[in-house]
Amino acid sequence: MRVSSRSRGSRPLSIALVSEHASPLAALGGVDAGGQNVHVAALAGALADRGHHVTVYTRRDGRDLPERTRMRPGVEVHHVPAGPAEPIPKDELLPHMRDFGYHLVNEWRAGAPDVVHAHFWMSGVASLLAAQEHRLPLLHTYHALGSVKKRHQGSSDTSPAARIALEKEVGLRCDRVIATCRDEVCELALMGVGPDKADIVPCGVDPKRFRPPDPGAEQRSGHRYRLLQLGRLVPRKGAALSIAALAHLPGAELLIAGGPPAGALDRDPEVRRLRGIARGAGVADRVRFLGAVCGDRVPGLIGTCDVVLCPADYEPFGIVPLEAMACGRPVVASAVGGQLDTVADGETGLLVPPGDVTALASAVAVLLDDPARRLAYGEAGRRRVLDRYGWDRVAAATEAVYRSVLTARFSVAEPV
Repeated sequence: MRVSSRSRGSRPLSIALVSEHASPLAALGGVDAGGQNVHVAALAGALADRGHHVTVYTRRDGRDLPERTRMRPGVEVHHVPAGPAEPIPKDELLPHMRDFGYHLVNEWRAGAPDVVHAHFWMSGVASLLAAQEHRLPLLHTYHALGSVKKRHQGSSDTSPAARIALEKEVGLRCDRVIATCRDEVCELALMGVGPDKADIVPCGVDPKRFRPPDPGAEQRSGHRYRLLQLGRLVPRKGAALSIAALAHLPGAELLIAGGPPAGALDRDPEVRRLRGIARGAGVADRVRFLGAVCGDRVPGLIGTCDVVLCPADYEPFGIVPLEAMACGRPVVASAVGGQLDTVADGETGLLVPPGDVTALASAVAVLLDDPARRLAYGEAGRRRVLDRYGWDRVAAATEAVYRSVLTARFSVAEPV
């Protein structure tokens, strides 16, 4: 067996990250801006730190966006013209993926990347077209699966009807699936994409940005305890459950960070729904909606809290538990998806059944009543992040999968 010079050694790679709706430059907290944006931005930067050149391809959703933006040394963001140059809900983007794919075809005629890594199923659809045209190795990370979404949301699922079939096609036709947790590998197997097609590389967190607060840095209101729910303000994230649990937790306030900017909260349907739940539970005076929070403020916000809540109905991976653990804060999370991997139950936090208000409130009460346990869980969470989830480790593992695919693609068998 001889390995071609193209895949031999550790030469720098030209890497295309395709993320059709989740720009690494987007403000976080909106309906379609969350963990995937963080993942793509951080992975691109960490791969660049390893000496690679990374181009992120994302859809142009604003007329004032330049064609190309240098995000940082080694990373360029290319805004792809596909559909109107305006925000479009991600579930309405599928008709524009052919244009996205043909743009990649034309772009790569002048110089193709060594490897293409698509993020989310529609990026996979667009990337398949371009990768096949140029015979490029294609890896795919789903971030979320339509079959799981359909199972939990039923008739309220707004995904295109073709999503599940196209996800299966992407999984079968790409060179490799990079799954983010064990639960996803099981779900892929149910779709017909076997475990032999997937490698597990988790999402990550920057432990230099997300770190325990300095002593005395906490800022508190008049409440004895502070709880935090952080992330996109969509029903499946479980903010309603956190509000209901608060009724059983006297002396605690709940901060809900995410959603539209603070000035637009009164007009947001989900905020109005949650405020109604808070009034009905008699806790409206102990719930604070912060709206979208600038990424630079998130570590400090986490540091002011006693416990971080992650009670999603389902969670393909979930970066918030990692951010909390990196900041030395215990987590109470639903036992679903990636949270089964990231949160060590009874060590860095507590896992509870999804949708169970009583279990959520009881777990939080256990931690609020035991400062020593909160401290121990926080310290253990920080160690777990440093051991497993730094972006340097995630990028190294991702690169290893890239190189294994390149070796398999460009190795040629010769008679001995």
